[in-house]
Amino acid sequence: MAKKETKNFILRVDAETMDAIEAWAADEFRSTNGQLQWIITEALRKAKRLPKKKQQEPKPEEL
Repeated sequence: MAKKETKNFILRVDAETMDAIEAWAADEFRSTNGQLQWIITEALRKAKRLPKKKQQEPKPEEL
């Protein structure tokens, strides 16, 4: 399975918001980065702004 390409960026968040994100991440057993990725993905999904997933062709063993 190929790894997804990721891009790095700097995000500035006020201390109160960061504390809330870190606490939420801990409650969900995620890293802070993982929690932020989940929050962003969920927001994009709800706004119907995620790109459509390409249909994968069946693997030879599945035919």
